[in-house]
Amino acid sequence: MTPVKTAMIIGGGIAGPVTAVALRRAGIEATVYEAYGDTASADAAAGVLNIAPNGLDALRVVGAEEAVCEIGQPTRDMVFENGRGRRLGTAAGLSDLPPTRTVRRADLHRVLHEHAIARDIRIEHGKRLVDAHRTPAAVTAEFADGTTASADILIGADGIRSTVRTLIDPAAPEPRYTGLLGFGIGDYVAGDGDPEAHPSTMHFAFGKRSFFGYWTQSDGSIALFCNLPHEPISTARARAIPAEEWLRRLREAHRGDVPAERVLREARADSVLVAGPMELMPPLPHWHRDRLVLVGDSAHAPSASSGQGASLAMESGVQLARCLRDIDDPAAAFAAYERLRRPRTEKIAADAAKTNNDKAAGPAAKAMMGLLMPIMTRTFLTPERMFGFAQRHRIDWDAPVAE
Repeated sequence: MTPVKTAMIIGGGIAGPVTAVALRRAGIEATVYEAYGDTASADAAAGVLNIAPNGLDALRVVGAEEAVCEIGQPTRDMVFENGRGRRLGTAAGLSDLPPTRTVRRADLHRVLHEHAIARDIRIEHGKRLVDAHRTPAAVTAEFADGTTASADILIGADGIRSTVRTLIDPAAPEPRYTGLLGFGIGDYVAGDGDPEAHPSTMHFAFGKRSFFGYWTQSDGSIALFCNLPHEPISTARARAIPAEEWLRRLREAHRGDVPAERVLREARADSVLVAGPMELMPPLPHWHRDRLVLVGDSAHAPSASSGQGASLAMESGVQLARCLRDIDDPAAAFAAYERLRRPRTEKIAADAAKTNNDKAAGPAAKAMMGLLMPIMTRTFLTPERMFGFAQRHRIDWDAPVAE
């Protein structure tokens, strides 16, 4: 069969540009089609995320590691606390790996887009996919603005509510709500930072009513995120509630929590990011069909608790490009790609689901955790056991992929 020479990538977030550059390196011309009119629109409600060492390795393959490291704050260590500020345990980063980078999603999008454009990747905005028509030799995408485009294959990098996923499998499962709403308080937090907090340390705290995390930024202020137990609600409905109301609820939920109570007291409503429901994708029956295939969150979105969503998306883009480089038949290439990726992504997603359960635990369970966590982190819950599987993953770009 004729090797794949052209690809359409639906979605210009994180997986899209990385996959496009990896395909370019594999000798495949790719165009990215983004639903939003511009990158700024896509980033309007963006927050922060982590790029783990395995994600940095994937970025190295496409030549973007240095640019992303420049915009990210190194995060080496983790501290676990209760809501009163009592330390329950620590977990140092793996010393032989580069530190995780905490980056603003908007900055990451900008850098990845600039990196792709510098490598002659075409990114078209305002292109919302509505359908795809397949023939034995090609696929044609139909967009909401009435335009069409064709290529050898179509790649869905269009996120957890993927249109491409429904075209591959109309019966595919929907994203599953974890029971937690995500919020961020970021660059607009006023006041002094925590004198005991180091900029390279991320703190995770089991508050009495809501889980939260915080870290000291380079300017000394504290950035905060909260995972608030809440009944099911859509992102649109959550964002329709005034920020002043959410800030009131967060202040109530974190009354008595250290330092969340102080940070929220000093925060302004316009600094509240409503990330919306924390969701994950259940395992999908099908990652590909004919000349359509999924990459990133459209195929394997773990919840944000994994700290791996962006990194796994980058890995998948690179691995898909390797498979298409080495295997002429698209169906066989897609099958090899799924074989390489599914076990890893499903294990990380399952581990994150367990973390979500801990975050949403009731008072009795949190009290028990407070007793057990110091023992666990001093004995068997080592950094290697916590992070090794996810973070040590490396992609050998030069190794051939077998069918």
